[in-house]
Amino acid sequence: MASALTRSLDSRPGVTEGTSPHAYDVGLLIIRVALGLTVAAHGAQKLFGWFGGGGLKGTGQFFTMSGYPSGETMAAIAGLSEVLGGLGLVLGLLTPLAGAAVLGTMINALAVKWGGGFFAPQGIEYEVLLAAGAAGLALTGPGRIAIDRFLPGLRAHRLAYGAAAVALAVVLAGLVLLIRN
Repeated sequence: MASALTRSLDSRPGVTEGTSPHAYDVGLLIIRVALGLTVAAHGAQKLFGWFGGGGLKGTGQFFTMSGYPSGETMAAIAGLSEVLGGLGLVLGLLTPLAGAAVLGTMINALAVKWGGGFFAPQGIEYEVLLAAGAAGLALTGPGRIAIDRFLPGLRAHRLAYGAAAVALAVVLAGLVLLIRN
């Protein structure tokens, strides 16, 4: 016998009879954890030199060579965006903003790598996948297995929150790209 919560969730538009709403939540959790940990690890490479990364100094030199002013500052901003955005996605904490942080960073990564084709090793397919995943999570929300479920303003995710976060990411990434040489 289905619980009252399951019955009320099964009556949502788009949820067909026999579909488990928990399946969506578990699926979103898996995507959040995989994408979030991957991005957070990349941020740790930039900030701390972990996992074979260049740390702030090495990454800052790369940012300077890529046309960004104040390379180490930009490396710190990118690293913090990736670590905090990635961990926010993992936890389902402020998910629209976490997705926006990752998306904005990936837009800049795409601009730097553009022109190398689509496929690895010089291609952009990895960055496209991370950007699409982050935007998708910002728009859909984290699912019910998330800290956002305990935050009054984010308990019931709204598409408007995600759309605003995606727009914010695009605008801020665009502004950063404007200062790039």
